[in-house]
Amino acid sequence: MAERTLRGARLGGQSFEDERGIEFAARQRVVYVCPQGHTFDIPMAAEADIPALWECPRCGAEALMKDGERPEPKAEKPVRTHWDMLLERRSESELEEILAERLEMLRGGEIGPAHLHRGSKSKSA
Repeated sequence: MAERTLRGARLGGQSFEDERGIEFAARQRVVYVCPQGHTFDIPMAAEADIPALWECPRCGAEALMKDGERPEPKAEKPVRTHWDMLLERRSESELEEILAERLEMLRGGEIGPAHLHRGSKSKSA
């Protein structure tokens, strides 16, 4: 029975709410101009912080707000690699010692997968 009550109601395509008595938020239109001369406007809330740059919907370039100033570029941090972070904790001589110890353990069969050990006796048995 419940299925019949929803038939023909176009669920999701039509709102049954009434817009009478609803006060919409105050809006403003902000105009942007891209380097290729495309002009477009974006509706925004009156109390919103307006961004100086917006992506142009036509070409994807950075459009500047009309009569606005281009913001100063942010200072970027240099990219830190894993090696840089490792050198913050250990010196190169310490790393060479650790590498030599680990290689000796690997060759001795103390660590690592069994199929990589040179002197493994499991193959001869």
